[in-house]
Amino acid sequence: MVRIKPLLNPHQLRTALAPITPRASFPPSPIISSLSPLSSIRASSSTTTRSTPEIPSPTPFIPDVETFLTVIGRGLSQHASKFPTWEALFSLTSDQLRELGIEPPRTRRYLLQWRQRFLKGQYGIGGDLQHVEDGKADLKILESDADPVRPRKYVVNVPAGRTVKECSLDEMSRVRGYKVEGAKTIVGPYALPLKGGEGARVTITEGMWEDRRGHKVDGGERRRTEIRYKKRIAERREMRERGEL
Repeated sequence: MVRIKPLLNPHQLRTALAPITPRASFPPSPIISSLSPLSSIRASSSTTTRSTPEIPSPTPFIPDVETFLTVIGRGLSQHASKFPTWEALFSLTSDQLRELGIEPPRTRRYLLQWRQRFLKGQYGIGGDLQHVEDGKADLKILESDADPVRPRKYVVNVPAGRTVKECSLDEMSRVRGYKVEGAKTIVGPYALPLKGGEGARVTITEGMWEDRRGHKVDGGERRRTEIRYKKRIAERREMRERGEL
């Protein structure tokens, strides 16, 4: 009688029929754990919106939108009605300004540049005036009696209709860009003398802060070589016609 050899021995059979135990849990890999904060940061950054722009406060000299656009010039005062609030003037993006019809692009860039200057306190002439009424500021001369022989004279801004003697030191403020010449003459941009020589007055004027654009000579930098070459040809042609060549 032939004996058949079993495929599995008793030990292998017990191992195969034994119940499967759950695999032990392992701590997360350091690499995976180090990546999880990064992924959360990316997720949070993708959901955040654009930060709110900082809005500067109006000043006594620049109290509203129309005055700001008037002093920086470039014809921007014609767009004053397009900005409903002071906050809108300093928060709209370049694309939004284009939608409002502020063209060409260099005009938008110019407005954005002046917004940044104003935010940083980089004002034009008269920007530090503290006593302004209806767009006008009075300047007076304050004499220092520290040296009776040669008293120093300063240009100060005082409330409208008042003299230096009627004001306390707290009510007067020094003004940049203006000086005293002679006995009692105040000189400086947009300063017009008052009647009787009692100081001067500065009035808000269109373009008083404007950055003047340079005058292009011979077509500007890109076309200058070509235009000057054509000019030389024309000059030599005229000289030949006159018989000078």
